[in-house]
Amino acid sequence: MRKSIFYHAGCSVCVSAEHDIINLVGSDNVEVVNIGEERSRISEAEQAGVQSVPALVTPNGNTLHINFGASIADVKG
Repeated sequence: MRKSIFYHAGCSVCVSAEHDIINLVGSDNVEVVNIGEERSRISEAEQAGVQSVPALVTPNGNTLHINFGASIADVKG
């Protein structure tokens, strides 16, 4: 089974959402990607449909935007 991917940028909103997601689905079922630190993965997030972070991309390819921490454009700088 493929994992969901949780993209965030390291802000307090994102980190709080990260903890909630891990508690809900379990750490074995989600890959956490801090695109503020792993900038090389921003294009991957964009291709998956992420427009703002925090966002969760499901194994089926659905992109779920959670709350609003920052737009991808803001993260890119």
